[in-house]
Amino acid sequence: MTAAERALETIEDGHVVGLGTGRAATDFVRRLGERVQQGLRIKGVATSEVTAQLAAQLSIPLVTLEEATRLDVTVDGADEVDPNLDAIKGYGGALVREKIVAASSDRLILLVGPEKLVGQLGARGRLPVEIVPFGWSLAARRLSALGMKPEQRLHHGQVYVTDNGNYILDCGTPAIESPAKLEREIHSIPGVVDTGLFLGMTDTVLIQGSEGVEERRRPRTAASP
Repeated sequence: MTAAERALETIEDGHVVGLGTGRAATDFVRRLGERVQQGLRIKGVATSEVTAQLAAQLSIPLVTLEEATRLDVTVDGADEVDPNLDAIKGYGGALVREKIVAASSDRLILLVGPEKLVGQLGARGRLPVEIVPFGWSLAARRLSALGMKPEQRLHHGQVYVTDNGNYILDCGTPAIESPAKLEREIHSIPGVVDTGLFLGMTDTVLIQGSEGVEERRRPRTAASP
């Protein structure tokens, strides 16, 4: 059984499902499409135009976030996951929509390989930050002042533009000592839309290894909903 198949077991008739972006999410969406064609009745909310196009090809009914209001579960990938199940996302360029959809969901399930597991966020040396185009140069200076090394993302030699019409600064970073503090500092910069830090959002991580799928869940405390 793959991680995508394991995630598919959580989907029930009537669910509204957030559809992530990237390789792991694409595998899940394809398998979900097979189930829909077999009679599973769900609605999807796509986190990117690429995922929306794939869902349409697979006959997965799509609704907007406004129409859905709330989602039962979102299934997505991640670029880093730490022992607390906090994550960095955005290498695929859909971080803002991914975060909005995840925040609208009762559960967030991340599908990763073991190479994505890190002892501390930032271990892979890259944190994407989405920026309003008008403010990208200011943001780059302010991010540099925070000790980061921002580089404007390019695609085929051209400035990469997100589905929201924004730019992405890929920020070189060492392991992040305090992700929550860094998140606040970055958000204080005018023109920043959001960061690839997904803190306190993940419920379950499914890790696809050579011997099967390992499941890790965020511990629930008495104060947790």
